[in-house]
Amino acid sequence: MFSKVLVTSALCAVAFASPFLPYSPGAAERPAEMKVLSDYFSMLGQKVQAGRQMSQAPVCNMANAVLPVASPTPLPGVSDGLKLKHVAIGRGIQNYTCSQTNATAPPVSIGAVATLFNASCVASTYPDLLTVLPNVALQFNLTSNDQPTLSPSYLTISGHHFFSNATTPAFDLNTPTLSLGFAPCMKNNTVPAPSGAPVGQGGQGHGSVAWLKLVTRDGATGNLEEVYRVNTAGGNPPATCAGMPAIFEVQYASE
Repeated sequence: MFSKVLVTSALCAVAFASPFLPYSPGAAERPAEMKVLSDYFSMLGQKVQAGRQMSQAPVCNMANAVLPVASPTPLPGVSDGLKLKHVAIGRGIQNYTCSQTNATAPPVSIGAVATLFNASCVASTYPDLLTVLPNVALQFNLTSNDQPTLSPSYLTISGHHFFSNATTPAFDLNTPTLSLGFAPCMKNNTVPAPSGAPVGQGGQGHGSVAWLKLVTRDGATGNLEEVYRVNTAGGNPPATCAGMPAIFEVQYASE
């Protein structure tokens, strides 16, 4: 999220805590899921080893964070005069409805719900680690909208994403520990997720939802003006409603 006010977190990256919570049942039988987790923990181990050689802890400087660029078609850039305020990993569900009389009809999106986890210091210090976190987070099931940390990274909650009405995605970044603002939004631009984006949990699914640039509507607080949804993992529905219930959800994660 971008604003005219630069806010930095006093917390260093917490992604180095030892993982504890188990991932989704049966993961050992799904090679794609196991590779995602294996690659993540390998990268994590390399960061830990490198950290032991540092003379001091890395500084959480948001000016070092970089907005990912979709290929081959990028989203529009950040508007002039805006600065990065917060980076989060969102973990939740995309909601859809399906025709029960026309099996060839495509599912219709009816919004999304996600818990947002504070990744600002990871973005500023270890951007390569940040890039893989959505797909890693997708392999772990949320137990509730108020799950205190994101498995397996142990990032803490920094807000929630939901739709305040049928056309207004909202981002509430006010929590007991942070007060960053509230952003009711509207879509400014969208591009497909890049080729090779994660398709879903355990490598099974229908692809990743699009990358978005959103701009805030009246009522935004905290000087929030723009929101980007990037590095998406999962969330797409099947192409048609054949065999689908009237209402269903698809697991997803994003930066």
